[in-house]
Amino acid sequence: TELLATERGRAARAAADADAELRRARARLAEAEAAAGVARASAKEARSVDDARLWLLLETIGQAAVGLRRELALDPVDKLPADFVADAFAEQPGAAQAGPSTRARDTDDPARLDQLLALPRAHLVVDGYNVTKRGFGEMSLEQQRKRLITGLGGIAAQTGDEVTVVFDGAERIHGLPPAPRGVRVLFSRKGETADELIRRLVRAEPAGRPVVVVSSDREVADGVRRHGAYPLGADSLLRRLARS
Repeated sequence: TELLATERGRAARAAADADAELRRARARLAEAEAAAGVARASAKEARSVDDARLWLLLETIGQAAVGLRRELALDPVDKLPADFVADAFAEQPGAAQAGPSTRARDTDDPARLDQLLALPRAHLVVDGYNVTKRGFGEMSLEQQRKRLITGLGGIAAQTGDEVTVVFDGAERIHGLPPAPRGVRVLFSRKGETADELIRRLVRAEPAGRPVVVVSSDREVADGVRRHGAYPLGADSLLRRLARS
């Protein structure tokens, strides 16, 4: 009986020791899991910080490039380095014909409009009646506005660019239908012309943002160019709309 009691005591102590060791192992495992969780959280936070820094760096570089392009008044290039070499040192079949470079310099070329609207965060500003009276002046003013605004809605949807169309508005316009998504429709107030409002819009833009102004009015074109905008003729937009 005494021997049996001794063995039972020994077994109980062994079980207690094993249980204590199990608890210690579980505690170490919990500590390891907690440390791993902290490490994962730290790594995720560090990755988020790195991503934010990278995004900010790329955004800054992009805006700086656009700002420099605007400050230098650089239009999209119409000739590449190889074109200059070809002109100076080679014979080209059909060289006497007007090539792409001639078209690219045309302010009424819709391809140039496409190039400018492809710039980051471009803003297209349209001299409304200057375009409509040139393109479909036989219509009533209401029909002209509707046709132009509808077409601009398509451009806004395709490019994602900000689009603003400005009309002379000496009289208050009633019953104007809602503008398409992405198109801002403005009427100049009494005592101010659409041309003046367009120049206000251009001056309000931050340096570095590409602003494209469509108007065949020479005074408007010269005025917005002085403030860094890209002026294009009305036909560039009309031909672009006809292509859609």
